[in-house]
Amino acid sequence: MSVEVPAGLRELLQAFALEALRRQPADVLDFALQYFADLRDARGEVREPGAAKAVSFAQETLSANSEDDEDDEEFAAPIVNRFVRRASVCAEAFNPDDEEEDKEPRITCPKTDEQRQRLQEACKDILLFKNLDLEQMSQVLDAMFEKFVEAGEHIIDQGDDGDNFYVIESGTYNIFVKMDGVERSVGSYDNRGSFGELALMYNTPRAATIVATSAGALWCLDRLTFRRIIVKNNSNKRKMYEAFIETLPLLKLLEPSERMKVVDVLSSKVYRDGEQIISQGDTADCFYIVESGLVRITMKRGESKKGLENGEVDIAQCSRGQYFGELALVTSKPRAASAYAVDNVKCLVMDIQAFERLLGPCMDIMKRNIAHYEEQLRTLFGSQSETEDENA
Repeated sequence: MSVEVPAGLRELLQAFALEALRRQPADVLDFALQYFADLRDARGEVREPGAAKAVSFAQETLSANSEDDEDDEEFAAPIVNRFVRRASVCAEAFNPDDEEEDKEPRITCPKTDEQRQRLQEACKDILLFKNLDLEQMSQVLDAMFEKFVEAGEHIIDQGDDGDNFYVIESGTYNIFVKMDGVERSVGSYDNRGSFGELALMYNTPRAATIVATSAGALWCLDRLTFRRIIVKNNSNKRKMYEAFIETLPLLKLLEPSERMKVVDVLSSKVYRDGEQIISQGDTADCFYIVESGLVRITMKRGESKKGLENGEVDIAQCSRGQYFGELALVTSKPRAASAYAVDNVKCLVMDIQAFERLLGPCMDIMKRNIAHYEEQLRTLFGSQSETEDENA
């Protein structure tokens, strides 16, 4: 069943939720009945002290939206007001295995062909969407709506409840986290990426503040659709990967809840025999864990006097449970080696943003492994001076 969101419904419910939070009525149902009855009567007599401001606020909101709606194009996106916060949802119970969730009406936001094409392009590299089947992905695209932002606009604020998941189509954004009362910049997005998933997955407040540093465009996925499709899909994936992840020595330092967050951001990718997974010299954007098969790690020996490559040398192999691709992410340098599939290989893949956000406690292990890599290279190629002498 597909349901289109009626114009003005979001604003109406947001205004009511805000006033209910402010007034804290003893009986929410009675308050709601009076609120909407008074709203219907517009300027009718208010029957409960304190409800007048609620009616006035809602009238102003709806009036402003009515004027805007007259000028809206046929496929205008729902208006999202960042100054109106939804009721607290952190205590909501959610069971991904509950079949009743699948019976909820689907949200659909109409789009032009041009909008849908831009949306598909923005979503093609989002890891959370990688494991969705065609029907699930179609429902996600149907539900997403466009939001234009200006420089300096706060998209989400640390401590707030989560309403939407955001996919970046364009624009630059800074990430701030308040620690010990001081707000610090901890990263940024540049015309790609996504954010806002953790608060929706775990019913927790926003863990960071995201501020637009330029004008841009975002695609937003509402909380209900996100949980019904993305969270349920990740729950199924978690069941598949839970036992596997717990056996990885690298992740032993993480708390069980942290390991589950790692599972949530992993996607699965299959490589054919001989297929190149990463290439030496490329910019690093992913970290890999071998789920099945064997991966061959190679490195170029350099160049000869005539400028011809001397070929690649095998330096390591990775089998089930082992990982690769972290060196460039830890050192912020180009890929130091190449990786190839031996027979058919299945890898779990984590993008650089999730790697930096979730694997901080594992960095010491990775840095020790870097020292091990350097020792291997000295064994294979000799010292840097010896290599230079060989190539001279």
